[in-house]
Amino acid sequence: MNRSTWDPVPVQRRICERMLPLISPTAWVTDGVSLPRDGRMSVAVAPQHCGATGKRANCQVAVSFHATSDTASCPLQRRLSLPEEWAVDTDRRTATRIPPGIAHREKRRLALGLLDELADWGMDPPVVVVDAAYGPNAHLRAGPAQRGIDHVLAVRADVSAHPFDAKPVIPDRKVPVGCWPQPRYRHRAPFRWQPWPPVPGRKRSPPSPGGRAYAASYVPASPPCASARPARPSSVRSGPPPRPNRAGGTASCPTAGC
Repeated sequence: MNRSTWDPVPVQRRICERMLPLISPTAWVTDGVSLPRDGRMSVAVAPQHCGATGKRANCQVAVSFHATSDTASCPLQRRLSLPEEWAVDTDRRTATRIPPGIAHREKRRLALGLLDELADWGMDPPVVVVDAAYGPNAHLRAGPAQRGIDHVLAVRADVSAHPFDAKPVIPDRKVPVGCWPQPRYRHRAPFRWQPWPPVPGRKRSPPSPGGRAYAASYVPASPPCASARPARPSSVRSGPPPRPNRAGGTASCPTAGC
């Protein structure tokens, strides 16, 4: 691939021009595609989070944009993420023939660069969808808004939102030893809960003419944890009932449950 005698960009553009009208996508989805690898000489391979295994592993990661609908999807563009350790490793760059102009770029920059490249081809997304792996990145969240693109980005439940002019306050240290307290925000964010507008669902009972069908997503309840179970009263004895002994009394097994 690094010794190709022809430019792949016109082919990639032609694929997008042919597939977008066929798919009629309802959204463009961006995500990282992980490719587990062995060894250290595959281009851009490094120990990093691997979505294919769900943990940190030796892999390559490519940032991609896919056009999706209810019936089909197609990759539009993809860029391999070059880790920083590769960007400064002259020996590996030379051995794998990485062009001199290729440098390390954050994944969010790669994603926004793909969006700009597709826009230069005259292709605009109906809406951009990003999962919680990239959603917490403030620069990536601002990118579609600055370009006037509708977008939906997921964020983790532990992400905090603060006004732009918020200033953290460091509490006083109460004891002479131990860790210093962490900065905190002593104000409420100026947000309020709002009901979600109904959106067309993917599954459905047949809607009435001119109506809509809706689907509700849910998370199955987890089984109760051990700490939530009622404690056994201390007066209740565990193990088998006592049995008579030769002296006429009773004896119990010294090991509960034997």
